[in-house]
Amino acid sequence: MMTIETKKLRKVFGLIEAVKGVSFRVGQGEVLGFLGPNGAGKSTVMRMLTCFLTPTSGTATVDGHDILTDSMEARRLIGYLPESNPLYSDMTPMSFLRFIGEMRGLKGSALAKRIDSAIEICWLGDVRYQIIETLSKGYRRRVGLAQALLHDPSVLILDEPTDGLDPNQKHEVRGLIRDMASKKTTIISTHLLEEVEAICTRAIIIARGRIVADGTPTDLKQRSRYHGAVRLKVETDGRSVDENLLRALPGVESVEFSGVEGEKVALVTVFPQKGKNVAHEVALLAREQKWRIEEIGVEAGRLDEVFRDITTREEKRS
Repeated sequence: MMTIETKKLRKVFGLIEAVKGVSFRVGQGEVLGFLGPNGAGKSTVMRMLTCFLTPTSGTATVDGHDILTDSMEARRLIGYLPESNPLYSDMTPMSFLRFIGEMRGLKGSALAKRIDSAIEICWLGDVRYQIIETLSKGYRRRVGLAQALLHDPSVLILDEPTDGLDPNQKHEVRGLIRDMASKKTTIISTHLLEEVEAICTRAIIIARGRIVADGTPTDLKQRSRYHGAVRLKVETDGRSVDENLLRALPGVESVEFSGVEGEKVALVTVFPQKGKNVAHEVALLAREQKWRIEEIGVEAGRLDEVFRDITTREEKRS
């Protein structure tokens, strides 16, 4: 089975240690989201995996091919979309993809078939003969994605794949990645947390060159203080919601009163103690008090809050 494995990858630029001994493994069928604040080392790790940068120490393998001692075989397996999305702006998408295909060793009917396929799945049909320089940022991003997919690689490494796309285009690209996922090993660098929840089976958070969290989006959200929290919208009609009754319920850690919408709806969040489920007790209390519930729900957790907490804590340690 196709795998990518990094082994204590480290990269130093002058006095700056950008990546500090990063190790992880990704298998076929996984879509790994690589998260981190700006300057965390995400793109540097990707450039080392794709052999654009040589590690200061450590190494990585792509399907067993070492990026240092067997780099050409590793590169053949990878489709890479860099964050900078380098293109030849005086070419058309057709001529650019033909050039990339020839560099990949494709010829004749096989090359023509792969170009047609890449243009179709990246929605470039209407602009295939238009000069790249005249294309919108979204279309240029799609040309970059098409070149990454052109040779039908076993491994996809995509740095901010939906950057510059409108909401509909983002939805299409995410669907495309999901559709291809079972047959490929995929790593996506992104700062869009909704993208991780939409398409990633696993997420790694990196901060200041180190991995600080690794798990499924569901696992990471369970680390949020909002995991299991009960949110209420209560019609007040001039009556106040007694927060003390909520705080007195068994298993309740704390209660936050967020205010009133239009002076008619109270917004209340009930936080459970770790490992406790308080939704049933809250619902019973609301019924007993005859609160007019406009909305009630249990939160799965908030990935953005987990991300901020972990990366902020790491910044303070450094």
